[in-house]
Formats: sequence, C-alpha cells, structure tokens
Amino acid sequence: MNIRKYLRKCLIAAAAAGVTAGLNLPAAAAEEAAGAIVGLVTDSSKLPIAHATVTARRIDGGGIRATISGSDGVYSFGDLPPGIWSISSQVEGFPEVAEPAITVAPSKATRHDIVMNTPAPTPAAPPTPATPSTPALASVAAAIKEAARRATLPASGAASAPAAASAPVKASAPAAPTVSEALQAPEPAPENDTVTPFANDGDLGWLNGTPREKSPIFDTKFFTPEVRLDVNYLQSLNHPIDHTVDGSTEVFRSGEFQLEQVSFGGDFHWNNVRARFLSMYGMFATTTPRNDASGEVGQWDLQDAYRYFSEANAGYHFDVSHGLNVDAGVFVSYIGLFSYYNYDNWTYQPSYVSSNTPWFFNGLRVQWFPTQDLKIEPWLINGWQSYAKFNRHPGFGGQILWIPSNSLKLVFNTYTAGQDNLSCQQNASNGQGTADTACQPQNGGNPNAAAGSYVGAGPPVNYSNVTRVHEDDSLLLKYYDAHGLGGNGISKMAFSLTWDWGCEYGGGVHCTKGPNKEEFLGVMLYDRTWFHSDLYAVTVGGGFMNNPGRYLALTPPINGATAASGSPYFTQQPGQKLYQWDSQVNFQYMPNDWITWWAETTFRHSSVPYWTGAGGITPPGGNNGSPASCVGGPANPLTGQCATGDWFPDLRTREVIWGVGAMVKF
Repeated sequence: MNIRKYLRKCLIAAAAAGVTAGLNLPAAAAEEAAGAIVGLVTDSSKLPIAHATVTARRIDGGGIRATISGSDGVYSFGDLPPGIWSISSQVEGFPEVAEPAITVAPSKATRHDIVMNTPAPTPAAPPTPATPSTPALASVAAAIKEAARRATLPASGAASAPAAASAPVKASAPAAPTVSEALQAPEPAPENDTVTPFANDGDLGWLNGTPREKSPIFDTKFFTPEVRLDVNYLQSLNHPIDHTVDGSTEVFRSGEFQLEQVSFGGDFHWNNVRARFLSMYGMFATTTPRNDASGEVGQWDLQDAYRYFSEANAGYHFDVSHGLNVDAGVFVSYIGLFSYYNYDNWTYQPSYVSSNTPWFFNGLRVQWFPTQDLKIEPWLINGWQSYAKFNRHPGFGGQILWIPSNSLKLVFNTYTAGQDNLSCQQNASNGQGTADTACQPQNGGNPNAAAGSYVGAGPPVNYSNVTRVHEDDSLLLKYYDAHGLGGNGISKMAFSLTWDWGCEYGGGVHCTKGPNKEEFLGVMLYDRTWFHSDLYAVTVGGGFMNNPGRYLALTPPINGATAASGSPYFTQQPGQKLYQWDSQVNFQYMPNDWITWWAETTFRHSSVPYWTGAGGITPPGGNNGSPASCVGGPANPLTGQCATGDWFPDLRTREVIWGVGAMVKF
C-alpha cells in the first residue's frame, strides 16, 4: 500500500472512530431529495470484506464521499445528491476496484455490491467457495432499509436480498460517517489542463530554484503541508579559530555539523481564500534577520517578531484569465534566481548575485496570469529585504516570468523607489573630512586609503534621500533531454545565466560618477548535468560582483556586527571599491523526490581583506557588546582608524570551503 492510500485510510478510520463526528451534511440538506447507495463488499468467494475504503465521486465533479465497510462488509452512503456517481474500493491485499457509473435517484436507495478480486496465487489446494451467511445478507437488507428511511421514502426501487426480509435480522452497525470535504483529496487535474499556469509545460523540476517533486505526498482540499530540513558539515581551509564563516547567506560555521533550516507549515486554500505559512528555525533564524537594518527605525523588536518564519501571507484568488492572486504579508523573493531554500537549488552556495540580494519581501503582491505561460507580478513593499520601511518611500517592483516550454525559462525582476538606508543627521554642522560618521562618508573616491579613514572622503550624504534601483534578469535553458532513454548515462543538461545591475542615487551619492559612487554589477553562470535518470547531478559555475560603495556587501559579523551596526574593520561607504568572484563544483545524489545528499567545494576571492582567516573575527573573551567600536580603545579622531595596539580581526582575500550535507522536503 502506498503512503498516500495509507494516510487517506488513516483519516477515514479516524472519522469512523468519531473524530469527525458532526461533520456530515446538515439534516436539512439530506432531506432535500438526497439519495443513497448501499451494498456489500465481498471477495470472489462471496465472503464479506471488512475495513475496505469505499469512495463515491460524482461524475460532474460536484462532490466526493468516503466511508469504510463494517465487519460484515456492509457500506452505505445516505446523503448523496442525485446524479451519476462512480464507486471505487480499496483494501490491502486486493487490487483497487472501480465502478464507473451508478445513478442515484432522489429519495431512493440504490443497492450496489462490490467484488474484490484476489490476485491469482497458485494454492496447493483450491479453496472451497463459501456462501455468505444469512446474518450478512440480513445486514445488507437492514442497511438498505436504514438508508431508505434516511432518504424519507421506502426502498421500493432498491434491490433486496432474496428471502432475507422474512428472516430474523440483527441490528446493522451504524454506517461510518463520511469524511469532511475539507479533508478529502483534491479533484484530480484534467489530463489536458489548459487553464492552470504552466501545467502544459510538463515537469519543471529541472529548473534552478524550483523543488523537483511532481506532486505532494499528502494533500487535501483545505491544506497542503510542507516540511523542510537542511543539515550540513562545512570546513573552511582558512581554519578559523572561532569556527565563523562570513560573507554568505548560506554558509556560516566551519568544522561543525549545523542545522541550517528546520521549517514546517504549508498552503491553506478554501473557496478561493489562500494563505501560506512556513516557520524558520535553525541557523537561518539568526543569520537572515541580522542582514536587515530596518528594525533600527522606531520601536518594537521587529527582528524577534519575524525571525521564526520565512513566509506568512494571505490573500484571495480571482478566476480572471488564467488566475489572479492578491496576497499580503511576508513572501519569498526570487531576485537572484536561486530559492531561499537550499533544497530547491543546483548548488548550496550560490554566487553573489543571489547570495547578496533579497530572500524575502514584506508587503503586497499581485500575481496575474494573462496566459498559461506568463506571470506578471507587481510588488508594493516596505523595502529591500526589510521588515520595516527605512525612510519616507516604500519599495516598488515586480517580476515578469515567461516559461514558453519545458526547456526555457525567462525571468525579469525590477526594484525601484526604495530608500533603503538608515537615515543620518541632516544638515550636519561638521564639515567635509571630519569625524561626523552619521553623514560623512569615509574613503570616498580614495580606494587606497586605509579602511575607516576619513582622509579623501567625498561630500556629505543625506542617506534618508538616497534611492535604490536594481534590475535582475535570468535565462534558463535545457539544451539536452534523453526523455528517459539515457540509461546510466546523461539524462539532462541545462544552464542558468543571471545578470544584475543596480545603483543608488540622490542625497549626495551617484550611480556612475564622482567620489560618492554607489553601483552594483554582477553575473553568475551555472551548468548542470544529470545522470542515470536524474539519480545524480553535477553542477559547475560561479560569478562575480563589482560593488563600489559596498552597499550590497554583507557586513562581516566582526565582534557581533550586523547590517544595522556596521563595523569599523570593514567600512561600507560611498566610493569604497569592492570586487569579488567565486566558483563552485557541486555533486548531488537524489534517490527520490524527497531527499538530496550533496557535496560541494567553493573558492572565493575578494579585492580587499574580507573572508575569515585563521585568527577568526571574534575578540578574545568574546564580543564586547559594541560592534561599531574598536576593540581595545577609541578610534583615532582624525583618521577614524583603530589604534595599532587594538585587537584586529583576521581577514583574508581568499577562501576555500568544502562541505557535505542532506536536505529533505516533504
């Protein structure tokens, strides 16, 4: 018995035990010309079969009911709307039996017996056919009478068991209650689905950033559950003494087993109302919120309020074109192509174009499907991966997704209007080149100055007026598919290409010129080959980013620093240059749709010291609680640099990390 049948049987058994008592249709509905189907489930020897799952489906899709046969093999449905119904029966040890068309008449009970044929073993001696006992036949007759009574009219149109009516009868066991419609399996999709978005494109599980399962293990009309677990072991060849890895949104600790993600939740859907919730525990619950500085605006601890879920949104589905969804809340962002969840991706550590761009948005999303292959999705959001709004303007953006075939995907993401920096003191009295760090950039236009130096700084900046724009586009192409004929060799080959450009302007910074330049340019390319009918896959690739101004660089957690605090050991000021590149080789073993075992090696390079070295980035004795200050003494008031005798983190320009792990998604 497969797991889906087993779970459904468990639900029905729970209903039979009374767990769902009271979920039957109201009596008033039953009195409105309802009909009934009753009968006996037997084997080919005419012996009753108990605990068979019997399901009734209306041919026009207008309803579904389920029950289980009693110890005497009797089953009944006493509340069926008139029409044409199909009946199927399942029980362990027998093949499923389906009866395609049974007419249910108003206020009448229809008798229909079901015979389960046993698979043909070769018995040592042929069994002797048995005859159903009189009590069993009487039970059927009693069930028919009960169903007819519930239908308010005598069972004049129902078949009756010969000679059973005059025989003494025992009381029939009450019919098992039907399962609530909300807990029933969804109606199967039509064989040729011309309505559901992307349904005509076949299996899209090969796409980077997309889960590969073809259908959920368990599903109901009301709820589709989802469970994710991600555990890894990672090792930096810099061998940091504090086991800390920086500069990534996927890789955080070295030389340790760590739980990256533990999530559970799913999708709720009923009468066009929709909601999605997915919890977030593990390393992600700490590492994602620390990259959002918006919580420093105003009161209430938004990081703690939001850290334990990755998605929480609700909305409504309108039957317009091929669908129109309007949702509000926290939803995942696919800027950078890769999914927030590592299970969905071709590699564990993506390049900077993905790792340094948003994983979530907080706001309003509209998804319109004008055709079956096209999605247009505008956003009105608080900001660039932010729980709150930094300044006066919210962020605005959107996505256009086009999947014209099973071999091609194009996605275009745009972000604009957001003012995504913590505001500074306006009209600062200190002049250019002084130590007013709230408004005065450091190192502006002078890439050769030491980190933290005010020497050669550009003009003052009013960060509350700085606006961010960003464009992120991707192309995915499957250029070979063996269509199941590859044997142990190559089964598929595909590549993904992503290119990004963005900048900040206004308030004293500029997109393309001047000492206060703020710009981002990045590209990443990955090629993936599947083997042995998709049992294994190898991905190679990497990318680069050029980010003068460092506004999309991830703040290293030196002395506990976050995006809000910043760090004097790695300043992120307008004009400061930063160029980084990386490459990955990833191997995945996928014995089924629910688990991935992986191994990966990543090389990363930075134009300035950035990656954790052997000495680590944690001060002796631990963090001192002041991540924005020098450890051991104050900064030089003229240069802004930490004193020579102070503690300094060990930052390197190169890093190699290898890792292994397992990821599960149900």
